[in-house]
Amino acid sequence: METLKDLLKKPEHFAPGHRTCRGCAIPIIVRSVLRATDNPLVVVNATGCMEVTTTLYPQTSWNMPYIHNAFENAPATMSGILAVYQHLKEKKQISEDVKFVVFGGDGSTYDIGLQSLSGAWERGDNFLYVCYDNQVYSNTGGQRSSATPLGASTSTTPAGKIESRKDIMKIAAAHNLPYLAQAAIHNWFDLHQKAKKAFNTNGPTFLNILCPCVANWKYNSDLTVKMSQLATETCFWPLYEIENGVYKLNYQPREKLPVEEFLKFQGRFKNLFSSKDKNNLIKIQQEIDKRWQELTGKCPR
Repeated sequence: METLKDLLKKPEHFAPGHRTCRGCAIPIIVRSVLRATDNPLVVVNATGCMEVTTTLYPQTSWNMPYIHNAFENAPATMSGILAVYQHLKEKKQISEDVKFVVFGGDGSTYDIGLQSLSGAWERGDNFLYVCYDNQVYSNTGGQRSSATPLGASTSTTPAGKIESRKDIMKIAAAHNLPYLAQAAIHNWFDLHQKAKKAFNTNGPTFLNILCPCVANWKYNSDLTVKMSQLATETCFWPLYEIENGVYKLNYQPREKLPVEEFLKFQGRFKNLFSSKDKNNLIKIQQEIDKRWQELTGKCPR
């Protein structure tokens, strides 16, 4: 079994010197995913924080083949790359077993690029799609996305979002993917194992990874890993996987913390605590409890 020391000895595909915010979770996600395979890799990256902070001309943090495309068509771009790759393999012009991965934020995954992604999943295109889910349009002004949770303040919902988060995992599961999973940065081993399994699965795979955002969640930059951990301990962000339609819960807290323990560190939920009306806090807790009960009911005991 690989240890953390083993992983750190692997070649670095993502170079230092990028321009992400202090405390940003994106570099942790990228390095964790890319280290999960020893095969040659090709990356396609949708417009977003990851792209603008790692590819400022004439510099790049990507020590590998990398293509940037727009919010709405990164999966379609990868589908074209795969078609060329398969053609060249059939012509015996390529012999390497190359792995393919698309990175996109929640804006391009849940919203703008969902049609393109759904098409690639329906066709069965053989690549891993990774969503780094920071639950807001971080790169374009902090607007709400459909991944923004109930009650969160954004530049377009300053009083707090009144709708619940979209459940992208249910949407992905409805495409009958052979493997999909939800992961978080604080549990590096779980994240590594899921990325490794995704790369080794034939067909379209999906990882939804919580990506705490200092700038728009409004917490102290030294709390990024703690934010990830509290999201899991409160069951706001369960760790689970679905393999060939079978659900598996990867972590169950010994003591399920109230969601307030996760929300109270974040300025985006300040309105919930400054008001004497606790109804929204109650609604958020009820929603989490309902989703958690539904998930655990699908997982074998």
